[in-house]
Amino acid sequence: MRPLLLPTLLAAWLASPLQAQASAAPEVAEAARDVQAQVVAWRRDIHQHPELGEQEVRTARLVAEQLRKLGLQPRTGVAHTGVVAVLKGGKPGPRIALRADMDALPVTEQTGLPFASKVTTQYRGQNVGVMHACGHDAHVAILLGVATALAAQKDTLAGEVMFVFQPAEEGPPQPGQPFGAKLMLDQGVFREFQPEAVFGLHVWAGLPIGQVGVRSGPLLAAADEWSLTVRGQQTHGSRPWDGVDPITVAAQILLGTQSLIARQVNIAATPVVLTAGQFNAGVRFNIIPDEARLVGTLRTFDAKVREDVIARFTRTAQDFAHASGASAELSVVSNAPTTVNDAALTARVRPSLQRAVGEGNVIEMPMVTVAEDFAQFANTVPGMYFFVGSTGAGIDPAQAPINHSPQFLLDEQALDVGVRSLLQLTLDYLHAP
Repeated sequence: MRPLLLPTLLAAWLASPLQAQASAAPEVAEAARDVQAQVVAWRRDIHQHPELGEQEVRTARLVAEQLRKLGLQPRTGVAHTGVVAVLKGGKPGPRIALRADMDALPVTEQTGLPFASKVTTQYRGQNVGVMHACGHDAHVAILLGVATALAAQKDTLAGEVMFVFQPAEEGPPQPGQPFGAKLMLDQGVFREFQPEAVFGLHVWAGLPIGQVGVRSGPLLAAADEWSLTVRGQQTHGSRPWDGVDPITVAAQILLGTQSLIARQVNIAATPVVLTAGQFNAGVRFNIIPDEARLVGTLRTFDAKVREDVIARFTRTAQDFAHASGASAELSVVSNAPTTVNDAALTARVRPSLQRAVGEGNVIEMPMVTVAEDFAQFANTVPGMYFFVGSTGAGIDPAQAPINHSPQFLLDEQALDVGVRSLLQLTLDYLHAP
C-alpha cells in the first residue's frame, strides 16, 4: 500500500458526502474541521507506537504534553499510566467526564499500512506483536481533538469537563489484577471531581463510516475470566486404566458447558456466551499428565443469570470429574460488569448525535457480547456509551475484519465522526437550559 499524503486525504474528505452530513450543526462541523489534521496525525503516531496495558508510557506522555499546550494541568500516573485533566469553562454549569482508553493488544499487525506497528514485546511469558487492533489509538486522538475544540471556546463554555485517558482497558499485565477503570476509581479519580454524567465511544468495524450506534439499557456484556483445573493421576499413555486422564475429563467438561448453555439457560431471554480460549496439559506424547487446565471467558447481561451459569458450570465440572475419579476446581474473576446506558441520559443525548451525523445515521444497536470496563465509570455515575462506524465505503461491515483482528482497518473518516459526535453531545449537555 502506498503512503497516503495527508493533504490529499483531507481534501478528499472535505469534498465527501460524509462531510455534508455535518451541516445540521455547522459550528461543530467547523470546530471538527479545525482539529481534523492534528487528530489524524495523533492517531497515526499512536498507532505506530502501541503499548500494552499499564505500559502506555509514551502515549501518556503525548497526551499530557498536548493537554498542557491547551493550558490544562494534567494529573499523570493515575492507575500507573493514566492521565486526567479538567477544563473549567468561563460560565457556571454542569460537570461531566469524557473517557478514552489508551492500550493496545498483543496482536501482530497485518494491515500493510505505511504507519503499521512493528512493535514486539513480552506478554505473559510469550513473544508477541503489539497492535492497536481495537481502535484505542482513534479514541485517544478523538478525545484530544474534542479537548482542543473545547479549550478554544473556554471563555464561553458552561461548566467543567474532565478528560479521562484510561490505561489497561484490555487488561493488566497479569491476570487477577484490576483493570484500568476500576483502578482509577479506586485511586479516587471521581473523588474530588464528581461528574453528573460520563460519556465514552468506541470505533466499530461492524458499522459503516458515517453511522453511529446507540442503545438505552444493557449494551455490552459483563466479562468474566474463568480458569478450570482438572487433576487426575499420571500414567503411561499406553495404559490409561492405571491412572486418571485429566485431558479426557477436561474435554468432557468443555463439551458439557456447551450443552449447559444450549439446554439449561434461556438464551432467548438474555444472551450468554461461554468460551474456552486455552487448553493446556502434558509435556510428552506418551504420558498422561496429572493435570489439565482450561481458561476462557463468560459473557452475560444479567447478574442473576451470571450467578446461575457459574453455579451450573461448577456442578457440571465437578460431576464429570467425580464420575472419572478426578477433581475439578473452577475459578472465576470479574473483569468488567455489564455496560448499561442510563435511559434518561441516552434519551437526552440521542438528539445531539442526530444533529452531529444526521438522524438517519443514528441506529439502534443490539446487545453486543464484547465487554468494556467503561461500565465501572457508568456504575459510579450515569453513563452513556456509543459506537462509531469505522468500515470504509465499498466494504461490507459484516465481512470486514472485526476489532481485535490483525487486519482491523479503520477508515480515518471515523475520526471526524467521533469528534463531531462527542463534541456535539458535550456542548449540548453543558449548555442545556
